[in-house]
Amino acid sequence: MGKDNRVTDKTVEKDRNGTKTDKDLRDPAFYANRELSWIAFDERCLYEARDRNNPLFERLKFLSITASNLDEFFMVRVASLKDMVNAGYKKRDIAGMTAEEQLAAVETRLHGFVEEQYRTWNGMLQPRLSENGLELVKSFEALSGEDGVFADRYFDEFIYPVLTPMAVDSSRPFPLIRNKTLNIGALVTKKDGDGEIEFATVQVPGVVDRLVELPAEGKRRFILLEEVIRRNMRKLFLNYDIVCCGAYRVGRNADLSIDEDEAEDLLKEIEKQLRMRQWGQAIRLEVDQNIDERLLAHIRGELEVEDQEIYRIDGPLDLTFLMKVYGLDGFDALKEHGYISGQAVPAFREEEDLKDIFARIREGDILMHHPYETFDPVVRFVEQAAADDSVLAIKQTLYRVSGNSPIIAALARAAERGKQVSVLVELKARFDEEHNIVWARMLEKAGCHVIYGLVGLKTHCKITLIVRREEDGIRRYVHLGTGNYNDSTARLYTDIGLFTCEENFGEDATAVFNMLSGYSEPVVWNKLTLAPLWLKERILLLIRRETENARAGIPSRIIAKMNSLCHEEVIAALYEASCAGVKIDLIVRGICCLRAGVPGVSENITVRSIVGNFLEHSRIFCFENAGDPEYYCSSADWMPRNLERRVEIMFPVEKEEGKRKLRHILDRELADTDKAHLLLADNTYGNVDRRGKEPLNSQRLFGEEAQEAAKAGAKSDSRVFEPLTAVDPEER
Repeated sequence: MGKDNRVTDKTVEKDRNGTKTDKDLRDPAFYANRELSWIAFDERCLYEARDRNNPLFERLKFLSITASNLDEFFMVRVASLKDMVNAGYKKRDIAGMTAEEQLAAVETRLHGFVEEQYRTWNGMLQPRLSENGLELVKSFEALSGEDGVFADRYFDEFIYPVLTPMAVDSSRPFPLIRNKTLNIGALVTKKDGDGEIEFATVQVPGVVDRLVELPAEGKRRFILLEEVIRRNMRKLFLNYDIVCCGAYRVGRNADLSIDEDEAEDLLKEIEKQLRMRQWGQAIRLEVDQNIDERLLAHIRGELEVEDQEIYRIDGPLDLTFLMKVYGLDGFDALKEHGYISGQAVPAFREEEDLKDIFARIREGDILMHHPYETFDPVVRFVEQAAADDSVLAIKQTLYRVSGNSPIIAALARAAERGKQVSVLVELKARFDEEHNIVWARMLEKAGCHVIYGLVGLKTHCKITLIVRREEDGIRRYVHLGTGNYNDSTARLYTDIGLFTCEENFGEDATAVFNMLSGYSEPVVWNKLTLAPLWLKERILLLIRRETENARAGIPSRIIAKMNSLCHEEVIAALYEASCAGVKIDLIVRGICCLRAGVPGVSENITVRSIVGNFLEHSRIFCFENAGDPEYYCSSADWMPRNLERRVEIMFPVEKEEGKRKLRHILDRELADTDKAHLLLADNTYGNVDRRGKEPLNSQRLFGEEAQEAAKAGAKSDSRVFEPLTAVDPEER
């Protein structure tokens, strides 16, 4: 990187008295710890579960999401901190904390978070469920009469045949307890023995519904599967007396450690590591709050967990079961129906439009905003290419796909029809590794050329290239996106997609795939910016340009929307821009290591996080560029892993209607008063001050606008034409 593009570590500013002072923009005091920032994100999700303005079942869903998020955080981030502590790693993080200090702070914060989860469940949500005709019986002790008879019969017929009770003694060692499984431990004594206490355990089967509905009239009543098993524990150990029993759940280190340089076959190495994931080091033990101390001592001793790794739970272990509650029939009135998604893309309003997607793309670029506008044209794009005799080749990157992916099926059909099909399947997509291995093998069997990612890098970019023979020669059609080629999550995640057949994009798309398959880098790139080659430098250059414009008195501003922001060099550049007077508005859903509102450093920076019914996933960047704004979309967040250790793409949106659409998205999210959380100067998040502002839920607004556009068939809202007049400055 050239000297002119470097971010200075210090900048000279005037304090309030007019005295010049040096500010070290790399001072750890100006940065937030990544792990604590992630916990703050899950706290914002928990806020939605506690918000009485949300429908009851939506609050259940958010509480379930916090539990699922927490599982992954333990398995990856907490596990990583423990590995660093065990290895004696002393390097400090962006906020100046050692791994040991981070781990201590994280564990303290997590214990408080879990307590808040269960206060939300016990004090707010469970009573409301009962008021609305759904009761969850807390314990098997509460069952009597017909309920008890039903539970026992249900156990005998549906549960008992599946269970594998395991005793632990001198000839039977403590069993391997799988990651995230729910188990019931017991202390038992032989009926004809000497009173010696032994340990036994049984896994609550995942193949049986955890929600067991009890017969009742009127109110629907349920009990959890583990409570039915606890009631019948004596049937599992007939020759023993049950001294005590209690549920427990183990979280393990599930972060794969793969030496790609030494692995002769990456696919086989990942398969081996996946098997190891179930038995990684125990890093969390969840137990009943009232568990017998003798039982707890035995479990913790076998699992070798420390006090701070034990979470005593005042309620059901593993709140992800609440997503099953959310799916129960008969409670639609308690769910959210105000959000609109899956509307027709105006450019493809009629079925006839979808029958020849290529003709539509030739008319002009098409910019789509999912999930408000349906993802179906992207699926049809690949399906049509597979069936079209004029299509010669299909090339695509796949990071995460759905369980029954129509895109995978179309790629396989294309290969079977003799087309050249090249697919990069990223085997290292965390927690989708096994899933992707299955798809990769199926595609290979169909005749596709499958690339298993690159050594040392994850391929995270989202790009599809269709090569088609037409009357005037070969034409390349390209789709670029900020989200995965996953038709399921495309209904839940907000993302941007662009169809184009412009030659400059086509040339760059070809270059991308040639690099991925053969390490062939072109001399010149036209439109796309790639990581890890030079995306970071490009972003720093764009930020520096705004900084220099501000110092020269030229219009300057930065608006950037992303999932996470924790790249120190980028943050330091933003601080420098802020000190120069650049107004910077950041929309960061999750991790944010930048601190807003720090005097003399980030006073011109605002940060907000939108947590709503859809998961904010798009990456959109706007740079004022002296009054001629430039807009970019990307697969990359501003994180070290994205900018330095992944293959990512940033692409420009250059047509004016596309710019208008992106600016509208950014402006409406900046004006959101309903689901936005503002990062405050004390590094906590608070609600937007709504005084004097019109109420605005940006996600609802986008859905309503998509619905109206689909009804009107206003193709100009989605198709990207050059306008007849310049953009009004007020709309920038």
